[in-house]
Amino acid sequence: MLDVPFQRYRTLLVAYLRPQRLKVGILAVLIAASIGMQLASPQFLRLFVDGIVASATNAGPIAAQDLVLAALAYLGMAVAVQFVSVATTYLGETVAWTATNALRRDLARHCLELDMSFHKAHTPGELIERIDGDVNALAHFFSQLAIRLLSNGLLAAGIVAIVLAEDWRAGIVSAGYICGTAFALRGIQRSSTAAWRESRQVESELYGYVGERLAATEEIRANGAEPYLLAGLHRLMRRILHTWRRAKMVQGLSQALEATIYLLALVALLALGGTQYLRGGMTLGTVYLLVVYAARLRGPLIEIRHQVDSLQQARASIERVQALFDERPGVAEAPRTGLPRGALRVAFDDVTFGYQDGPENERAAVLQGILFDLAPRRVLGLLGRTGSGKTTLARLLFRLYDPDEGAIRIGGADLRDLSLRELRGRVGLITQDVQLFQGSVRDNVRLFSKRVPDERILGAFRELGLWGWYRALPHGLDTQIEAAGQNLSAGEGQLVAFARVYLKDPGLVVLDEASSRLDPATECLLEGAIDRLLRGRTAIVIAHRLATVERADEIMVLERGQVAEHGPRTALARDPASRFCRLLQTGLQEVLV
Repeated sequence: MLDVPFQRYRTLLVAYLRPQRLKVGILAVLIAASIGMQLASPQFLRLFVDGIVASATNAGPIAAQDLVLAALAYLGMAVAVQFVSVATTYLGETVAWTATNALRRDLARHCLELDMSFHKAHTPGELIERIDGDVNALAHFFSQLAIRLLSNGLLAAGIVAIVLAEDWRAGIVSAGYICGTAFALRGIQRSSTAAWRESRQVESELYGYVGERLAATEEIRANGAEPYLLAGLHRLMRRILHTWRRAKMVQGLSQALEATIYLLALVALLALGGTQYLRGGMTLGTVYLLVVYAARLRGPLIEIRHQVDSLQQARASIERVQALFDERPGVAEAPRTGLPRGALRVAFDDVTFGYQDGPENERAAVLQGILFDLAPRRVLGLLGRTGSGKTTLARLLFRLYDPDEGAIRIGGADLRDLSLRELRGRVGLITQDVQLFQGSVRDNVRLFSKRVPDERILGAFRELGLWGWYRALPHGLDTQIEAAGQNLSAGEGQLVAFARVYLKDPGLVVLDEASSRLDPATECLLEGAIDRLLRGRTAIVIAHRLATVERADEIMVLERGQVAEHGPRTALARDPASRFCRLLQTGLQEVLV
């Protein structure tokens, strides 16, 4: 009836319900008890009705005590079913939230492990919707869907078995009702899944659109682009309306079909029961029993239909979640060696790299044949016009991408032979755009790690010459930073970034235009911190400003992704024919920007 990839569902359920097998077991016991009581309680109604009829027609003596006991037994079971229902709901929701939170965690970790090509192809809003929205749609799947499908299926089978034992013809009618409902649901299942999948996709696009535009609120308002934003939002909302309406109409069709089939089955049972009663083949209590069982049979079938509708929504979300899990990073780990302590040697061996672009995934070369060897404790000043490949070179050092050709070595080891954790733990990066998080200065410096004591943070501030800035903070390490660091200047954000990197004690430091947007006072403070941070370490300084490269031992100039010039800074500065010398004479920032 469901035509679903049960192996995929089973794998997902087992993975996230196995840690809660005790709770799931208790849930199964409660549901089994509920099924037993729902199957048994109508029998007391038959005893009660037949007893009343027998007493009224003087067909036989019946004690009032027996009627009272039958009524009390029926009421007691009805109350017990409600208590069990409350318990199963509570336990089911607990299981659901535990499972979905674990799934969110795994999805978020998986996305963080994917390379930058994936993140460039998906907006943050879309990923939020897929990690949270799609997983929210699976809460019912984990808490009740599979268990309720099974329990209601067993309840329906039990009712049919009891009715069949009472009268084989009534049993055939009940079985026909189930088969007709199953056939109707199967007929519309494919279109329902497609409709819900499209609806989830459009919602992801909406989240991506809104998230991207809200991040650019200042730019949009400054340029009067609000009408453009609202027009795009309107188009997406109309698409959501159409897809949601189509999915709901398919769902409504299944409801109408089920109700029609139920009415036909009920009429058939009433006709059969009435005929048999008039012929003396059934008691009135048995006829009432068949009607009660028919009504109760509709209950699990309606519940199964609801679960099938939920399953279609869950299936669309499961497919999207599975598609996210199926994404594989282009950067694969195969750690075979480690890094030495201290300053690290950096070598690019004929490296060529290009980003995938266009529908054919063609690669436009950004770096071509990069070849250099930077000795430990040396500082390389990296210069070049915008778009020459400077930042791409830094990304390759962190193995956010792998080169198309050639090899990159740090500390004598090929980056492909290192674990990403060790590599990124020994290489520090500071950019002009520092990401700050809502929390305290302490949390932002140690990136919420509990393993870094306050003494190390304060020691970093002293070593970097930032003690005066720290003393000016209103609440010290407990000073709260607002979302996106809105209550800190760009320079103060840089200071936090320097402390972060210093605590890592890296062997290689990459400064990507770290002081290009600072005021003179902060830049002076930062220059001292740079000197202390680079002491005894290898460094690559990507710069637009003369002051930043004055500390460099070597200069390398990139032009159109190739090394245009590379040599000792002092020698290049004295050579009138060198590009670096001309840059010094004409003004570095004017030429490079």
